[in-house]
Amino acid sequence: MKGPALRNAAAFGSGLVFSLGLGIAGMTRPSKVIGFLDLFGAWDPSLVLVMGGAVFVGLVSFALILRRASPVLVSRFVLPARHSLDARLFLGSALFGVGWGLAGVCPGPALVAAVTGSVPVLAFVAAMAAGLVAADRFAPGRDGDEETAAAPPPALAVTLPATVAPQPPPAVRETTCG
Repeated sequence: MKGPALRNAAAFGSGLVFSLGLGIAGMTRPSKVIGFLDLFGAWDPSLVLVMGGAVFVGLVSFALILRRASPVLVSRFVLPARHSLDARLFLGSALFGVGWGLAGVCPGPALVAAVTGSVPVLAFVAAMAAGLVAADRFAPGRDGDEETAAAPPPALAVTLPATVAPQPPPAVRETTCG
């Protein structure tokens, strides 16, 4: 197995491990998310443990992987070109959080739970797909295309210092987002 077939197999394997982890941890059940958000009732902290474990693995993995000159399955790293926090990022985060709180499901677990055929989950996945299409159509400057993006007002833009933003190894600084 070479080239695209190997990359697809690696992507499938990663997705399989991710979905199995979500399923085993019970994160595909909206009641888990609602229980986590119910701070003054029957609070369920298990989501924090799952998220914390994922963040820890991600931080360690990125630190190790970015020490390499190049990735294993492709020729170069593709990292975000932008390191600023702007109104669009905050608005998108707020919309994500509101949708997550109202539905009790976030995109990863929703895709995993879609195989159950649950009508509320399928409705969420359809709304998520519609949002992705709308964002792709109506949001200029996505995916590193900063030339067409309107500049945010200065008060809403924050630039992260280089020590906070992930930096690729010197040999691949020419990477672009896309």
